[in-house]
Amino acid sequence: MPDRLSALDASFLYLEDSTTPMHVGGVAVFRRPRTGFDYDRLVDLIEQRLALVPRYRQKVVPVPGRLARPVWVDDQDFDVTYHVRRSALPKPGSDQQLHELVARLMSRPLDHARPLWEVYLVEGLARNRTAVVTKTHQAVVDGLGAPEIGQVMLDVSATPRGPVENLWMPQPEPSPVQLVADAVAEAVQRPGELVENVRSAAMDTVATVRKVAGALGGLASVVRTAATPAPGSPLNVRISPQRRFAVARARLDEFRAIRRAHGGTVNDGVLAVLSGALRNWLLSRGEAVTAHTTMRAMAPMSVRAEDGAPAGGQVAAYLVDLPVGEPNPVVRLHHVSHAMRAHQESGQSVAAQTLVRFSGFAPPTLHALGARAASSFSRRLFNVVVTNVPGPQVPLYAAGARMIEMFPVVPLAKNQALSIGVTSYDGGVYFGLNADRDAMPDVDVLAAMVEESVEELMGTVSA
Repeated sequence: MPDRLSALDASFLYLEDSTTPMHVGGVAVFRRPRTGFDYDRLVDLIEQRLALVPRYRQKVVPVPGRLARPVWVDDQDFDVTYHVRRSALPKPGSDQQLHELVARLMSRPLDHARPLWEVYLVEGLARNRTAVVTKTHQAVVDGLGAPEIGQVMLDVSATPRGPVENLWMPQPEPSPVQLVADAVAEAVQRPGELVENVRSAAMDTVATVRKVAGALGGLASVVRTAATPAPGSPLNVRISPQRRFAVARARLDEFRAIRRAHGGTVNDGVLAVLSGALRNWLLSRGEAVTAHTTMRAMAPMSVRAEDGAPAGGQVAAYLVDLPVGEPNPVVRLHHVSHAMRAHQESGQSVAAQTLVRFSGFAPPTLHALGARAASSFSRRLFNVVVTNVPGPQVPLYAAGARMIEMFPVVPLAKNQALSIGVTSYDGGVYFGLNADRDAMPDVDVLAAMVEESVEELMGTVSA
């Protein structure tokens, strides 16, 4: 039988349109070593690691008449140099120029006639730096042993680990007749799926995704546990095909100091900082902000023990009303901490975890999991997605080049003008803000306010 896309993975293909490309991305910035870090080295590195991500040499082939979900097949004409590309900034390339390039790259949908991923080497950055930008469709990163390409590129040492056995012979692509025959055979065994596939063919995608989510269980309880719909927000508007990208930086030690001084967790501190930044951003726009103003975040986060190690590979996702109306940063933090504790104690976290259970529990794919959960329910349940992935606190390398920063790029869902990805790495905390170009021309202002909000909360910590 063919390797058929899961119902959820297929739904991301059906949902994709010109304004909502369904790929998750990342921006890794490297210090160029003396030995250099050029395009040929990157191609060789990725080619050596492709055996670790076999899905990256497969493409999606639809079944004629959409009698069944599409299938994964080996790309007979796979060409790694089509997927690994190079760009250059005019020297000396600034961070702002890099962010503009990232926004343009993320605005473009992937080529569905080929494997659904791209990697860009960006040269010309000032201060002897090089960037690698990745794009991977959410149908590829399924949480079932299919990590994002940026993960397998990295090593814990400047000396790359040995090459992976890479003898690859593509399997023949099934003919249209064979695809139909397989679909009919499956329909006989599971007749209910045929009805669902015909519905998909009629482009009833919203009903399809909701049916899929309901079949996987638990999502309806998430809807019920939301006491009220998400509040109105300038973040929930009709979006365009184009994006803006901005970043903010902090130190992990700052959030640990905040935790020691005021309690809660590092995650609580991150959400409190974002609450303060969103508050100031609303005020800068002249929006009405009262003591009771909130913004609802859907915040999937990996659960980690105090020593930073994964706690059984678990993932928790919470719907949190961010207290953007509260002027006091410490009170904001206490509100967030109380809300997170209330979720855990009330059992709502069990229902909310279903949002990310679709794709497994691998922390490296958590940004994609958050985007998956947001795809069809953001307008009703929450205003903004905040994915927070604790990363390794040791240096990582690609082809001998040390990675010095890593910023996630979380895709937008329908009527969602902003997604925020947060990753900690080697002592730093890195915020990637992906925004609609028309709705958020001031996303760089919000990014600056994130750093100001960290300083504001740190100002409450006694030396």
